[in-house]
Amino acid sequence: MTATLAFGRVLRGAGLQVTVSELMDAVRALELVDLLDRAEVHLALRTVLVARREELPAFDRCFDAFWTFRAAEGQGLEGLISAAPAAGPQREEDPIPGSVETAGRQEAQLALEGWEEEGAEDGEPLEVPGTSPQEVLMERDFSSFPSDQLDEVARVTVLIARRLARRMSRRRRPVRRGGVVDLRRSIRANVMKGELVELRRRERRRRKVRLVLLCDVSGSMDLYSRFLLQFLYALQNVFGRVETFTFATRLTRVTEHLRGLSYKRALRQLTEVRDWSGGTRIGDSLREFNRGWGHLLSRQTIVILLSDGWDTGEPEELAAEMLALKRKAGRLIWLNPLLGNPSYEPLTRGMAAALPLVDHFAAAHNLASLRDLAGHLTLR
Repeated sequence: MTATLAFGRVLRGAGLQVTVSELMDAVRALELVDLLDRAEVHLALRTVLVARREELPAFDRCFDAFWTFRAAEGQGLEGLISAAPAAGPQREEDPIPGSVETAGRQEAQLALEGWEEEGAEDGEPLEVPGTSPQEVLMERDFSSFPSDQLDEVARVTVLIARRLARRMSRRRRPVRRGGVVDLRRSIRANVMKGELVELRRRERRRRKVRLVLLCDVSGSMDLYSRFLLQFLYALQNVFGRVETFTFATRLTRVTEHLRGLSYKRALRQLTEVRDWSGGTRIGDSLREFNRGWGHLLSRQTIVILLSDGWDTGEPEELAAEMLALKRKAGRLIWLNPLLGNPSYEPLTRGMAAALPLVDHFAAAHNLASLRDLAGHLTLR
């Protein structure tokens, strides 16, 4: 799967609008052909990933260049699906030098560093004025965004983060000035006077909510990690109390990396994370968080976990660590980019184990899905 996702990035760079659902179909198609037959692999991928006749020449060039290079590196066509998540209970081992997974990590690291060239200029303030009103921008899947719209996405992401930050508790407190009229308290205060001569007021009570963000940066999340990290960057710089972590096979705290005046500067800090585009051990990563950072959780904490749910660990371990999170946190939210695909069903062993313990399960595949999160950032 890692290699197929990397090939999808190459196609998108050549102008083909390849979506994550099409790449998932490509992985399934490769399970039905002989991976040692180059012609069969070429035809299977072309059938799934090419939508128009005029895209055929670009696809053929990308296929020849990409898979010829991987063959030269000792990662031939048989590596196409060898990195897919295991269906059985076996656990993933650490990658060895020269393996498909190691190559995928290197590609992801280079891609992360290359984002700087397309991002905002150094020193660009977080206060970005204006945004496009086009609803098509809000509804477009992150996996199909062209590079010339990334700045617009960044602006909208900041505005969404501000909207989330303005969410307050529905509970109100009494005030002397401002706020809204509290009719019940006003009547009670004037019940013996025959008429209303003194109005009582109330306003929303701000609750000191802490956000803990856990973002999956494994190989299966490559098409979405860039946009979700933009979202986490915006949250980190808008909310007052935020702790951010990334994970694949291990956990990394990136709170300090995401603090700064520009996303470009934050990306430079994120290159220190050594776990990009690897396998996924959600249970192991959550156990590391619970043991090392569990003190961050309280009933005033909202935990947001962003992941597609592909996990190579034991589902029982994932369920146990999710339960530990739920017992300490005030609310547990899981955002899954694949949920934006109408045909997606959370049937993986990891996802099935985690779902019963989640307070809110939602998509995270476009700007509209992130905007809709505003209605769920509340504590009971």
